[in-house]
Amino acid sequence: MDQLAIHRVLNKKTYYTIESDRYYQSATFFKKFMNCEAATMAELKGIYQPDKNAKALLVGNYLHSYFESKTAHDKFIKDHESEMLTQKGTLLKDYKVADSMIATLADDPMFNNLYVGDKETIVKGKIGGVKWKGKIDCLNLERKIFLDLKTTREIDRKYWNEDTRMWQSFMDEYNYPLQMYVYQQLIYQKFGVMCTPYIIAVSKQDIPAKAVISIPPKRMDQARDQIEEMQQRVEEVKNGLKEPMRCGKCAYCRQTAVLRDITSMDDLIS
Repeated sequence: MDQLAIHRVLNKKTYYTIESDRYYQSATFFKKFMNCEAATMAELKGIYQPDKNAKALLVGNYLHSYFESKTAHDKFIKDHESEMLTQKGTLLKDYKVADSMIATLADDPMFNNLYVGDKETIVKGKIGGVKWKGKIDCLNLERKIFLDLKTTREIDRKYWNEDTRMWQSFMDEYNYPLQMYVYQQLIYQKFGVMCTPYIIAVSKQDIPAKAVISIPPKRMDQARDQIEEMQQRVEEVKNGLKEPMRCGKCAYCRQTAVLRDITSMDDLIS
């Protein structure tokens, strides 16, 4: 089996590979295309690596692995022990906070009642003729629900949207309705069950806040419309049929920018 064929088979080893991301569309990369086509194409080509907050990713995975299974959590700790401990062998502050986040969920009756089902279920299918993939934190087909764990700085934190000129929640800031719409469609295609999504949010504060968040149907419809409106353009760019547009603001655009003209001071703030 050649390398491309290997990465078409989705499993824990291949799901997060760049080869898999080139072959399948995902909510993660679709949203990246929406933010900056040029940076996303550079990442898919392997010529640019976004400056990710490695510690934040590890803390998130630390929490996810705990609620996946004891085996998964023990393996995560073993694999990342050197990154989690101080020179004295104690947990770094971020992981102490993560333990508090875990505890606030693990001790909550509503969470324990809801977060029951198959963990880390990989799904794939087609949306508008395009191959998509997804990974579900917790899927319960009998209850017709699926749940996604999200960590955030503060659950009620407000983010300013320059396009709408309005404040929005972290749910809108990271466009989680689009991700949940994709998962809902892929679950339905694989299992024939239309499931309702819920976000389990927990904050990264010293004393974490928590919430179970629903997504109104109109928000799911908006996510569907977003994909229908933008998917053709995204696929044309991804397949090299159109030149990717630069956002002009992200790290990649700043890093690769070339001076071409002179800007008036009156045009610095749009």
